[in-house]
Amino acid sequence: MIDTLTELFARMQQTLFEGVVQPLMFHGGLANQLEDGFAGTGWLLMGVIQLVIIATLFRALEAWRPVESVTDRPAVRTDVIYSVIHRLGLFRLVMFFTVEAAAFEVASQLRLSGWQPWQPDQLWPGVTDQPLASFLVYLLIFDFVDYVIHRGQHRWNRWWQLHALHHSQRQMTRWSDNRNHLLDDVVRDVIIVAVALALGVAPGQFVAIVAVTQLLESLSHANVRLDFGPVLGRLLVSPAYHRLHHAIGVGHESAGAGSLGGHNFAVLFPVWDLLFRTASYDFRYGPTGIRDQLPEAGARDYGRGFWQQQWLGLKRLLSPI
Repeated sequence: MIDTLTELFARMQQTLFEGVVQPLMFHGGLANQLEDGFAGTGWLLMGVIQLVIIATLFRALEAWRPVESVTDRPAVRTDVIYSVIHRLGLFRLVMFFTVEAAAFEVASQLRLSGWQPWQPDQLWPGVTDQPLASFLVYLLIFDFVDYVIHRGQHRWNRWWQLHALHHSQRQMTRWSDNRNHLLDDVVRDVIIVAVALALGVAPGQFVAIVAVTQLLESLSHANVRLDFGPVLGRLLVSPAYHRLHHAIGVGHESAGAGSLGGHNFAVLFPVWDLLFRTASYDFRYGPTGIRDQLPEAGARDYGRGFWQQQWLGLKRLLSPI
């Protein structure tokens, strides 16, 4: 099945590239970058597919059993802007010509010096011959990396000043996943790309890993009253599991008000929370956000529109702590 889906996606990518992207690149004098354009077409196509699923299937889930009525539509529209920027590859395009270009150059020089990527899927006989098994090995590894990154975002105060933007959404919806400070995304992208190069994951496989991770993250942020039960709920992050992570005073605080830490950091697989004792299945559907947004705690402003949120994030980062 995975081979069939891969082949179908490849045909769609080729059609989109030859029919739209390639003519535009020739017209814009970018004929010397057709290979990069083809790769970018893959990201664009995957993003379009994700946006369609989020706008239809996940919307139906939210209509089925919503946790709360969405009353702050402007805040959700801002989240849609973040989603479009990330899912259509606009952010990745910038990263490709900056951070990722530098990383690939470093990797090329290292390979010329004799260094070889690790390729963990080759440690077990037969795994490389099974695309699905190989994909799952890398998916598990990258999910652990995401767990470590997420713990860092909640542990170090400076990093938290950026990541706090993600938690400042008071009404979580299927669009809330990409509500991040761009600098926070850059830091994460640097780490993920470095790991991808060190592991030697194939480009096509990397696109699939990112796409699956993003889509499941959108589901986990959805405004739907849904948990996966006592068995599946310990294998895959559910909307109820992740909503607890966004709960005021619960998900991102440990010992007392304002103390960084929290619960349920896992992105896809709760196994990391279970191993490191950060899991909580005390599900509740209370308000989400950050304690200092409450009137009694000072009503801190995290911004309404995209640019205001980015600017205030930088101010928090550079302010004395």
